[in-house]
Amino acid sequence: MAGKPVCHNGHDTEPAAQDQPGAWVRAYGRLPLPADLNWLWTIGAILCAILALMLLSGLTLTLAYTPDAGLAFGSVEGIERRMPAGWLLRAMHMTGASFFMLALYIHLLRGLYYRSYQPPRRAVWLSGCGLLVMVMVTAFAGYVLPWGQMSYWGADVAGKAVGALPLVGGWLEGVFLGGDAPGTPTLHRMFALHFGLAFLIVAMVAGHIAHVHARGSSSPSARPVEVTGALPFHPYFTVRDMLAIVLVAITFVGVLCFWPELIAEPANYRPANPLHTPADIEPEWYFLPFYGMMQAVPFKLGGLLLSGGAVAVLFAVPWLDRRAGAACGAPALVRVFAVAVLICSAVAAACAGLHHMQGYWLLVARLGMVGYYAYFLAYLPLSGRLQRGGAA
Repeated sequence: MAGKPVCHNGHDTEPAAQDQPGAWVRAYGRLPLPADLNWLWTIGAILCAILALMLLSGLTLTLAYTPDAGLAFGSVEGIERRMPAGWLLRAMHMTGASFFMLALYIHLLRGLYYRSYQPPRRAVWLSGCGLLVMVMVTAFAGYVLPWGQMSYWGADVAGKAVGALPLVGGWLEGVFLGGDAPGTPTLHRMFALHFGLAFLIVAMVAGHIAHVHARGSSSPSARPVEVTGALPFHPYFTVRDMLAIVLVAITFVGVLCFWPELIAEPANYRPANPLHTPADIEPEWYFLPFYGMMQAVPFKLGGLLLSGGAVAVLFAVPWLDRRAGAACGAPALVRVFAVAVLICSAVAAACAGLHHMQGYWLLVARLGMVGYYAYFLAYLPLSGRLQRGGAA
């Protein structure tokens, strides 16, 4: 009867490595995480799940889409009416874009509130901000592809905004549009950008997760793992992540099936008409705060710089926050108030952008812009004093 191979000294010859868990299990399944992580730390798993859905549905939609000004709208209609389950795939893709952006904004706010950008996690924060920019560009390119009324005029407004830049503005507008006005070259550029950036985002997400695992996860208390205690990633946090994904999936299906008008733009179901400008040109909801800031300034260049600066300032957060150490800093009430002002300011700018600065909305947009920038340029640099005052 055959047994284990035995060497001359009587010891088993099977390598000891066979008794060890695989590299994947050691790196991820047994990864020690702070025991006090709350539900906000499930947003990363939710983002990965939605990203997988977006990639699969998007790849399927490209099989029937034609990036041509005369055929794009018809190809989208064909997807919805003639392609098997095409209407469902497109609805999932559109709804997924809004859910992804919402989860990404919540993920960003969690990092701001708990100071997840402090050393040794600056690279994690910077890679996350880079992902935000890439996702926003990808989302805008995808918004242009259906070539409906809002798609066409959204591309036109974006091209004119880029053209307001000094020296290189005209050249950049030509590169963006591929001509004097949006057309087939614009669609080719947006299609290539949307398709190519999707895979770059996947690679960037992998790098972002690798950074998190290399530097360790932050925690709500900002205390080291030796103080909070550690739990392995599986099963303690995988179960919570899966439950969060299921809850989001239920909400996702509810919006997709019972509240589609929350996501869809009715004007974009009409083909692009260069001769008819819509009464209200507005981007998707996740661009509205930046659109409102751009409109709040009477000259294009200033509005473009302030709108772009609202995203660019996120990259400077680790250096704007001068609080030393990993402590949460200012008292909890002050931190909650500061983040609440930031959120309300962004919402105010978004509402003003939605109403196109009519009446008192211009004042609301400017107040929202001041409140937004005050968080980064006033609260963060001064929070060190608030920390010392709270400790006193």
